Amino acid sequence: MSGYTAPLDDIRFSLDHVGGLGDLVCLEAFRHAEADLVSAVLDEGARFVQDLVAPLNRSGDIEGSSLVDGEVRTPSGFKEAYKTFVNAGWGGIDAPAEWGGHQMPRVVGVAFEEMFTAANLAFSNCPLLTAGAVTALAAHGTRDQQDRYLPKLITGEWSAAMNLTEPQAGSDVGALTMRAIPAGDGTYRLTGNKIFITYGDHDMASNVVHLVLARVPGSPPGTRGISMFIVPKFLPDANGEPGEANDLKVVSLEHKLGIHAAPTCVMAYGDDAGGAVGFLLGTVNKGMRNMFSMMNTARISVAIQGMAVAERAYQQAAAFARERRQGRAVGASETSPIIDHPDVRRMLMTMRSNTEAMRALLYRAAMHQDLAQHARTEQDRGWHTDCLALLTPVVKTWCTDLGVETASLGIQIHGGMGYIEETGAAQHWRDARITPIYEGTNGIQSIDLVMRKLPIDGGRFVHRYIDSLRLSVAGLRELGWDRAAVSLSTALDALTEGADHLLSKAGDPNQQLAGASPYCTMFGIVAGGAMMAGAAQAAVRTGHNQKQVTTRFYLEQVLPTATGLLPAVKAGAGDLFAIDAASL
Repeated sequence: MSGYTAPLDDIRFSLDHVGGLGDLVCLEAFRHAEADLVSAVLDEGARFVQDLVAPLNRSGDIEGSSLVDGEVRTPSGFKEAYKTFVNAGWGGIDAPAEWGGHQMPRVVGVAFEEMFTAANLAFSNCPLLTAGAVTALAAHGTRDQQDRYLPKLITGEWSAAMNLTEPQAGSDVGALTMRAIPAGDGTYRLTGNKIFITYGDHDMASNVVHLVLARVPGSPPGTRGISMFIVPKFLPDANGEPGEANDLKVVSLEHKLGIHAAPTCVMAYGDDAGGAVGFLLGTVNKGMRNMFSMMNTARISVAIQGMAVAERAYQQAAAFARERRQGRAVGASETSPIIDHPDVRRMLMTMRSNTEAMRALLYRAAMHQDLAQHARTEQDRGWHTDCLALLTPVVKTWCTDLGVETASLGIQIHGGMGYIEETGAAQHWRDARITPIYEGTNGIQSIDLVMRKLPIDGGRFVHRYIDSLRLSVAGLRELGWDRAAVSLSTALDALTEGADHLLSKAGDPNQQLAGASPYCTMFGIVAGGAMMAGAAQAAVRTGHNQKQVTTRFYLEQVLPTATGLLPAVKAGAGDLFAIDAASL
């Protein structure tokens, strides 16, 4: 099993030529993020994850987390590595300076997050969830709540967990039944159960702050009647330190396909003292607004997980292919490394080019996150806000599906050895498989794209966005890359046709929903292609020969698959419902 080496050259290339870092650091909010500082952050981050975090990936998978006397214990080495994470301030790279963060551009935070996640996906889930809580508290908390919780969450001294799902509800958040009863002193008492709570408890942080969705008495049904509450494991005392234990506990840990090191908890509230003490976050019945603030941050991070595990799987597959000898390559006189065989080369090039395309689109999405807040004009901020809204379900879906597919290709390159756990190739696939499911299944993301995001500004915005991608076609033609230019132009035409078709079916939801998933996938492939076209121009300009090859491979051999999805986008729901449920 190979280790992990942070792909700093690729990361820096994407920051400079796709993520717009040079323009971001000219903004007032990021003037402190000088080139030397960003470079040092990346170098130190790479050393941290390579030396301390990546070695725990395999051992953590084997050992897993455990529940002992009601307390969760993480695998050996996790506590020590997490302490280093906290002491070095890695949790606050792009967090607000007001509460102790370093307020670097989000694209720099994404670059570190990629390295951290590729090194150890299960470990990275803990800070991922904390970052989502930081976003929700910063957006919706009172000043007292922000001052009490954000400094400790940003450092990672305390961690956070999302408590959304219940056994009877699944992804249907509106079906939750957890209760929050006013206590008469401004606090609430929460009772009920939650499932699938990642890092709902652990031994790495001194407190776990739960953000819990629940219903107050008299709330309307469905999602309109949901509120969000801050429910810490230990109630902060007068000095802001962990004090009295709250009435919550871990009932059990789930036995999962992957991410064994990350404890996935079944939580019970109010079993022992009549109710867990909770503090309302925001206003009553506005919990869904809070949830989406938190979830949209997490969805970008889960998309990063898909890309990061693809990078890790690619690195291991390439190392194996260079060492493994089998058969004779064309013209060889002796047994050859399998990397000399065209089919293995095709799999490796597919893994690498897809990973680079995912990275490019994710770094562009992070740029939109930065500019949605900090662009100089209101008009620019509005454009980037809408771009981010459009791309969030796309990157979550496309990157996580592709992460699973890429990890599977890694197993294929290993052959029979990939199916054996000792090589570690199977772990990447097992760990990646959850990413299309949590933080909103990919089917739900596709519904969001088609039903909520395509109709922005009456459907005019998606056309403006696609038109903005067409600039890359002209750039390819200037390079003389005519085949790539035709491929991208054809794919953009298909993407436009798919959007027009789905928007035209606004009065027939089943027809829209039938094409939602293939359209979301198409959108990712095509938008990734436009980013690769921009990268190709930068690669030629800077003399980056390897990047020229991988971008051309993607544009000419991967991107054309997007157009093949158009018939599925337009097919409608007829065949989906032509067979009755009992016979299907």
